[in-house]
Formats: sequence, C-alpha cells, structure tokens
Amino acid sequence: MYTQERTAMSNLVVGGPVAVNSYDNAIVAALVENRPVMLVHAFNGGYLRPAELAEASHDKGVKLATALDPATKEAKGHLWYITPAGFFGQRPLYFIESAAGQVPPPPAAAGQAEDGRGDDGAPKPQRRRITVHQDAPKSTADTVQVGLPDKVGDKWRGKNGAPEDTQLWVVTVTPWGRITFVPITHPDAILGFKDHAVTAESEVRLTYNWGGDFTGTVINTFYPRLPSEWSVPYHHVFT
Repeated sequence: MYTQERTAMSNLVVGGPVAVNSYDNAIVAALVENRPVMLVHAFNGGYLRPAELAEASHDKGVKLATALDPATKEAKGHLWYITPAGFFGQRPLYFIESAAGQVPPPPAAAGQAEDGRGDDGAPKPQRRRITVHQDAPKSTADTVQVGLPDKVGDKWRGKNGAPEDTQLWVVTVTPWGRITFVPITHPDAILGFKDHAVTAESEVRLTYNWGGDFTGTVINTFYPRLPSEWSVPYHHVFT
C-alpha cells in the first residue's frame, strides 16, 4: 500500500500510494520546507485547531472549527507544522505540531554551546504535538492530546521509555492532493472525529479505518493550505 517515490522537481519522498507532484505546493511546503499550513477537512472545509491555544495547555485535544476568528488567527491556532521525524522502515514519519503556544528554547548557560538549533542556526522552538493514547482506538481511549512530550498525560506517552512513540505519524498522500494521518502505534486507525461526525466543534479522535484504504476514506482526509491560499473555495470557513 505504501510506496517510496521521488519527484524530480520537489525532491520529495512520501509514504503513500502516489508521488507528490511539484504543483502540490502546500504538501511540498509542509513536508519539505517545514512551513506551517492549515489542515482543512476535505468534506466540509472546517479546519483543525487545538481546543486550547495557550502554551500552558497540554491535556486538551483538537477540534474542527468552521470560523476563523481573530483570536485563533492571532494565536496561530489554525496553523500546523508537519515536522520530519525519521523513518519507520522506508516510510518517513512526522510529528503534527501546533504553531499556537510555541515555547522559545531557554538560553544556553555561559560557556555552553546551544543545542537544538536548526540548519539556519536559530534555536528550534518547542511545539506542542498531537499525541495519541496508548490504547487507542477504543471508545474510552480514542482521544488525542496536544502537548509537549513530557507534559501530556501518562497514557499519551510512548511505551518503553520512548515518549515520541505516540506522536509519530505516517502521512499518506492521496491522488487528489489530500493527506491522511496514520499513527504508527495503531496502523489500522486514522485521524478522524468522534462518532464519525464531521461537524463544527467535532472532537478529533482516532477511528478505525473502516474504508479499508487511505484514499477511499474521504471523511478523514485533509487539504493542506498555505496562508497565501486562504481564499480557497471553502468560503464558509472564513465567515
């Protein structure tokens, strides 16, 4: 089901049934350039945002919003980073990190080298990640939390002392320029919604992949949208 393909122009490797073409600007920007994007639902045009925007919140989840209010926009609660996080076999893995509530890294002590710097030399901010429950997807454990690895609840931390286990995702790209998120801890599940209802204020859950493949489950696919592409044909998102 997964392939590893490389496109000539974008030099992009993805795990999914198709290669990403160079004209899928938002996907390329999200996966290669590490630029923040909106995750707009393919069914009703709502966008994902953390239930709580403050950097001090680590035990709340994600919801689907259908109005881009000024407070959310100001706090960058509508933007997400899909951050590379290594490989699982040949499949590239990613964190889904919120741009809201970023925590700047503390300054290094005198005489100490600063670690955690990016390629441009700037310290990397700490971003809250979407984390899944160890026992998901079950009716009592299918929620997600948005928080730093050491701040989320115990059951949202990885097993065997690896806190990132529950925060790693396979990003599957569909032939229509959509993306689906699959947690590596539960490969038979996808990022979905409570009671499978795609409505305003729907709570994000892990749901079983009843569709059987990642291209057929349109209810759980998303369009990455760059900030410059806010005037997408989902006009009701911005009213």
